[in-house]
Amino acid sequence: MSRGNPKRALIMAGGTGGHVIPALSLAQGLTAQGIEVSWLGSPHGIENTLVPDAGFSLHRISVAGLRGNGMVGWLMAPWRLTRAVWQAGRIIRQVNPGVVVGLGGFASGPGGIAAWLMGRPVLIHEQNAIAGMTNRVLARFAKRVYAAFPDAFPGHNVEVIGNPVREAIASLGTQPHDSDSMRERPLRLLVVGGSLGAKVLNETLPTALSLLERERRPQVWHQAGRDKEESTRQAYLEHGVDAEVTAFIEDMATAYDWADLVVCRAGALTVSELAAAAKPSLLIPFPHAVDDHQAINAKGLVDTGGSVMLLQRDLTSSSLAERLSSLLNPQILATMAEKVRASAHVDAVDRLVAGCMETGLER
Repeated sequence: MSRGNPKRALIMAGGTGGHVIPALSLAQGLTAQGIEVSWLGSPHGIENTLVPDAGFSLHRISVAGLRGNGMVGWLMAPWRLTRAVWQAGRIIRQVNPGVVVGLGGFASGPGGIAAWLMGRPVLIHEQNAIAGMTNRVLARFAKRVYAAFPDAFPGHNVEVIGNPVREAIASLGTQPHDSDSMRERPLRLLVVGGSLGAKVLNETLPTALSLLERERRPQVWHQAGRDKEESTRQAYLEHGVDAEVTAFIEDMATAYDWADLVVCRAGALTVSELAAAAKPSLLIPFPHAVDDHQAINAKGLVDTGGSVMLLQRDLTSSSLAERLSSLLNPQILATMAEKVRASAHVDAVDRLVAGCMETGLER
């Protein structure tokens, strides 16, 4: 095995916030141990903004997904993969990391293969309930395999540790949830559709809330997504429902702290944050997610008793109003918060950092 610099780590993560944000939590944990962290990503993912903004060096390789590219894309795949592996190998040689950690995204596949060919220890972490194609391949030769959910990698020796969650969010789970304090004010509903928003939530929530008796309506903070803020605000106005509508929420810790109930999709990171923050939720999984992993992510939280799932095929204004009416009760919300708190993994970052240190790094 070619031993790299034990004071350096290379993180591979990109594409979406669901991969990049947990990886940033790991990067910060490694930095706190005196490790120099570099990043491997692709040219067009969200890592191109978040990683440099966090102060980490980003290296890019030419890589994209195979799904939806048709026959030509599949025929070109071997050449493109070979090129990406060569590019990743050149970066690994330059960075000389003691350990390489993959958390998903297009760059993880070529990067992990290059690291393995060069004899560098590879660790991977899967955020979803069903492992993606890249991580299924890398799991065959990774030194350590971590997962957020049980059964993500059937047949592999896996450490289930949850998802890395930002400390500001994890600390919310230690706060008490007092039903008496909720009775002294209007309940607070947070609606989150992700950075791009969720069209179905933007269209359905205003109507659903208008069906509730006015005295039972909660305060609403609705994150509508870029370019959808004004149309969503107008929908609330037309239905006579008061709501604070924003395009994007930068500080999710503050938003979770404010909320009594969260309505959102069921991405892996979101589900983990809800558990860590001990927030009751109504989950509406994205129906077109690969392998329907959002519904499986949601089921894990629903099974704790801290969440309710409503499938999009069953979603109407009246069905949503009915679910909200049953949940908007201080005692019910306090009980759900306690149940979801018990399911949280709050030490995922520490365990990932420990795995890196034990595998190829030194303080």
